[in-house]
Amino acid sequence: MYRHWYESFLPKSRDGDSGKSPLLHSYTEVFSGFAAKLTARELNAVAKNPGFVRAFRDQTRYLMTTHIPKFLGLRNGTGIWSDASYGKGVIIGLLDSGIYADHPSFDGDNIAPPPARWKGSCMETRCNSKLIGAQSFLEEDDDPSDQQGHGTHTSSTAAGNFVSDASYHGMGAGTASGVAPGAHIAMYKVCADGECNDSAIVAGLDAAIKDGVDVLSLSIGHLGSLRFDKDPIAISTFSAISKGIVVVCTGGNEGPDSHSVNNDAPWILTVGASLVDRSFDIGVNLSNGKCIHGEGLSQVAKPRSKMYPLLYSEERGKFDYMDNHVVGEKIVVCETDTTRENIDNIMSAGAAGVVLLNGESNGYTIELEDYNSSVVQLSTDDGAILRAYATSTNSSAGAIFSYHNTLLGVHPAPVVASFSSRGPSIDIPGVLKPDILAPGLNILAAWPPGTDSILGPFNILSGTSMATPHISGVAALIKSLHPDWSPAAVKSAILTTADAVNSTGGSILDENHNKADAYAKGFLLVNPARAADPGLVYDMGVTDYAGYTCWLLGDKGLATFVHDKRLTCAKLPRVKDVQLNYPTITVPLKSTTFSVNRTVMNVGPPASTYTVKLDMPKSVTVRVAPNKLVFSKAGEKKTFTVTVSGKGVHGQGHVEGSLSWVSAKHVVRSPIIAVPNLPESPPPLGNV
Repeated sequence: MYRHWYESFLPKSRDGDSGKSPLLHSYTEVFSGFAAKLTARELNAVAKNPGFVRAFRDQTRYLMTTHIPKFLGLRNGTGIWSDASYGKGVIIGLLDSGIYADHPSFDGDNIAPPPARWKGSCMETRCNSKLIGAQSFLEEDDDPSDQQGHGTHTSSTAAGNFVSDASYHGMGAGTASGVAPGAHIAMYKVCADGECNDSAIVAGLDAAIKDGVDVLSLSIGHLGSLRFDKDPIAISTFSAISKGIVVVCTGGNEGPDSHSVNNDAPWILTVGASLVDRSFDIGVNLSNGKCIHGEGLSQVAKPRSKMYPLLYSEERGKFDYMDNHVVGEKIVVCETDTTRENIDNIMSAGAAGVVLLNGESNGYTIELEDYNSSVVQLSTDDGAILRAYATSTNSSAGAIFSYHNTLLGVHPAPVVASFSSRGPSIDIPGVLKPDILAPGLNILAAWPPGTDSILGPFNILSGTSMATPHISGVAALIKSLHPDWSPAAVKSAILTTADAVNSTGGSILDENHNKADAYAKGFLLVNPARAADPGLVYDMGVTDYAGYTCWLLGDKGLATFVHDKRLTCAKLPRVKDVQLNYPTITVPLKSTTFSVNRTVMNVGPPASTYTVKLDMPKSVTVRVAPNKLVFSKAGEKKTFTVTVSGKGVHGQGHVEGSLSWVSAKHVVRSPIIAVPNLPESPPPLGNV
């Protein structure tokens, strides 16, 4: 019905008419609209129709590509897994590259049937109680199966069933599962070859909303910044949260550059990536008796009993990597830009091994690749030590590898991954983005057969793509426990209960092992058990976000997001980004006072008393009124005012601290960020 109506908008005569309808998709849930292939002249004709609001160019976005549940505090038969029945009854919709339905991670054993409200379907794919939906929205591919592996990996991370004896060629061995192994999965295939067109993404979101998912997981990002009213994902996900769906998106893989975070709309839960306390350890034992620890995915080589001379590849210029006389029976030390082909050639020429050194920007983030040979990857600092040793005048400089497989309890953890995109957001600097960290480096999860000859049923990948489904799974656990909570309440629970320290009790570090700032770490590392029982939540709804949209974009911008014509900026308070009821408190840093209001709702014991606790540098003065919140019933709301003044330290930039509401049982923590020259008015619309 809608398709014919949308076709009536299209020109009757078309440029180079092939007889094929230009209409690709029609949308009814995310907004009233369609996707079509049109020339500029044809678009101008469509724009003259009554009811036309705006058009978007179909842009391309990109996929942001065992032990982890235990690292997050999830234990079988106890805690939040037991309390939430492992996510029973919750539906996670993933927009990705498809899914390999026959993987054991998607077995329906011991999974309850989907809830009666489910309206989705499966296209050409075997579905069961675990995998309850699989559709493709690609123009010339209606098969939702996964030819790339990314969607299978993310789906099993979010909600894969328990699979015993999982490993990557013996490494990371154990029982694999998703974060919410009792939840249902619905796959919406919108990507191929790592690329995802906006028209397909919006079609997938439209279907997911219509089908009745509870959580949306998008490991998809764009390059650069898009203002919200020009971003189809921001617009579509606004419709999703207005229908009670939690939306979780990747923050991007453009780190460590500042202002690189994307999917930064305030209604989206934006995820950054961290390292965990696991290492696939290989020792580089030097002839001087020292050992440098690196990592590698090829640990099947037999231990060798003699030292091999070290050859630094750059020292001899561009030598012939295939010359046995040059590299034979040597360990070759290579810089990070060495191609895989050259590494293969080095090993084929008889080298004993290769050590690959991290680039300067990667620091301690070792993003592993399987070279199917004796290759060790070293951090930037450890690489500098080995480089110096290999180029020393010591003629006996040599090394031998020792293979340690999988080490757990490696410190410090978590650490922000170098590739994880950083804030502040260009569009919304008054709201902290990314929101939260989750494991995203060297993550073991399900993989389809036939995508690579060296891979088994599990693969190891890195990226904020891998971090995102961890948070989607946590959101599913919370929705199972609290089905009536709004998306903002679920987000608040995840953020305000995050771990504030690392495994050694110190500050969470960045890729160079310096203290990570808020724009790298967000609210820090997710803690699922505490998120299930946060005590207080900062809640928001459609009218709050609409008021912010009015402040940022005015009536025309609001019309892009809100389809209820009765809701206009004249009827809404214009809410600045810093005044949104967000769990973060971001304020301008200046000598005069600046105040913001926040409202919290009691979701803990009915009779609860919370006292404020502040942790701020002495250069900034913070006052909170009232400094005590007394609740007498569940669902009760209290408002408080935070007033900040002070001055920064020359060259330091923003100042960070925190505000916590502390009761006998709960600690509800919010970062405070005081920013010099923070804009107090929306950016000019023409400048974004």
